[in-house]
Order: sequence, then C-alpha cells, then structure tokens
Amino acid sequence: MLRVVVLGAAAGGGVPQWNCGCPVCLTARTNPELHSTQASIAVSADGEHWFLVNASPDLRQQLIATPQLHPKAGKLRHSPIAGVVLTNGEIDAVAGLLSMREGSPFTIYAHAKVLAILEANSIFNVLNPNNVRREAIEVEEPFEPALPDGTPSGIEIVPFAVPGKSAWYLEGKTHPGGADGKGDTLGLRIGDKATGKHCYFLAACAAVTDDLRSRLAGASLVLFDGTVWRDDELIAAGLSSKTGQGMGHIAMSGDHGAIESLKGLDIGRRMFLHINNSNPALLRNSAERKMAERAGWQIPADGTEITL
Repeated sequence: MLRVVVLGAAAGGGVPQWNCGCPVCLTARTNPELHSTQASIAVSADGEHWFLVNASPDLRQQLIATPQLHPKAGKLRHSPIAGVVLTNGEIDAVAGLLSMREGSPFTIYAHAKVLAILEANSIFNVLNPNNVRREAIEVEEPFEPALPDGTPSGIEIVPFAVPGKSAWYLEGKTHPGGADGKGDTLGLRIGDKATGKHCYFLAACAAVTDDLRSRLAGASLVLFDGTVWRDDELIAAGLSSKTGQGMGHIAMSGDHGAIESLKGLDIGRRMFLHINNSNPALLRNSAERKMAERAGWQIPADGTEITL
C-alpha cells in the first residue's frame, strides 16, 4: 500500500513567518495548532523506505517530528530516506538538501534543468557524490526510484509539466539549464505498483488545463497548490506587489481558481498545500476555510499520514 506523510503544508516562510505580523501569523503565534512548516511530503510502498518530495528549508525540524523517518533503533548511523524527488528549483524545494549532508546515501531525482541549478551553486557540493547520486528524470517518462542497495522500491512516479515559471531568484538572469521553460515546474503522479493506488502532488501550478483535469480524475488523493486564496491577496494585504499568477500559483477561489476548476472530478481526497501565511483559509473559523471545506478540500496538519 502507498503511504503518504505530509511533512509540511505551508509556502515559503512557514506559519508563522518569522518577520510577519499578518492576521494569520499573529494568531498562529498564540495558537500552536496553526503552526505549519514549508511544503514537503514523504512516500513509501513498504513503510520502511521513504522518498521525500521536495526538501524544504524546514526539513531538519520535519524529520525530528516524524517518527517514520527516524533512524532505526540500534543503528549508529541510519536513515530510512532513500531518495528525494524535486519538482522545481525554488528555495522552498531544494534548501533542505543542505540538512542532509552528513553522509547517509540517497539519490536526488530531478529534471535536468533543476539539476543544473544545483550544479551551478557550489554550496550543494557538500552533498558528497560518493553518497548522494543525482539522477535526471524526464517529463512523461515513468521511473521507479531505487532503494539504497539498488533494489526496486515498488513506487512508480510519472513527472509531467504544469503551468508555472522558473525559480524567482533566477528572474532576469541566465538560467543554468537554458531558456527553455520545460522542466521548471513539475507535477508528479505517484503510484504503488502492487496495488495500483496513486496520488498527485502539485506544489506549484499556475492554471488548471483540460489535460490536468483529465489526469487528476480518478485519483485517490490530490495534494494541490493552495498558495493564495485570491490572486491579489498579497497586494490587498500590503505584503507584496506580486499576484499569485505573477509567482506561478493559481488561487484557491474565483471562477478560474483551483476549487472551481477541479469541481466535479472523481477524486478521493483533496488537500491543499504550499499555503502562504497570508491565506485566510488557514484560519479554521474563517469564511474562506468553511468555503473550501464545503467544496471537499482539506488543509492538512503537519504529520498527517494517509494510506492508500
């Protein structure tokens, strides 16, 4: 069976964000139940070996808080993490790799464009290539991540392109992987080869296309970009001059938002993640949260485990 653990559901900065006094962060500082770390999940087909999807800046905290990812009892050095699959090159997705530099073997799976970003920044050389392999993945080409001894994991992953943009820190600069936008933003179909059960992970998505609707139909679980409630949310709150679309993220609400665009699809469970601290849907008694829940969407707490 496929096991999925939500390590974190927040967007960059987490909740509360260290320097933010918005209504959500103010409430979260006195209500630990609202605390959320930056978006990442862990998946496993056997409950023993795990693969991370993205490595957030909060990874060390997430690993400490997740018993499934603790070293095996009696082992001096051990980790059940067999690999990390990267869906983009944003800081939210790659910075946590630096917390995995202490010598345990694992493999990084990412599109060549994201691997080029890692290769262009020498700080990632702390990941010793003798222990940490980097393996390129291709859009629309299924792959089965391997366990540390090379045996199959029982998980099949299909990367696919979704509307988005390259990492914000590369805006106006030469992309190490080339100007072609292909591979900058990926969604993942993650399946258990034994049972056929599968889920989808999309931490960044700027629009729901007809192709995406067709893919998601029939999924047991969809973890979907919930960065902002409304497209101009950050502007209206006085927090930024950027829209959700300008950052490569679809809004939850609105005629072309995620809730409306994915309405009516046969999906077992719908969960938002990568939720910005500005998003009022994080507040459990808010009108926005109630609207999302009425539409069948959940906002998972850190540590939530789903078995498919």
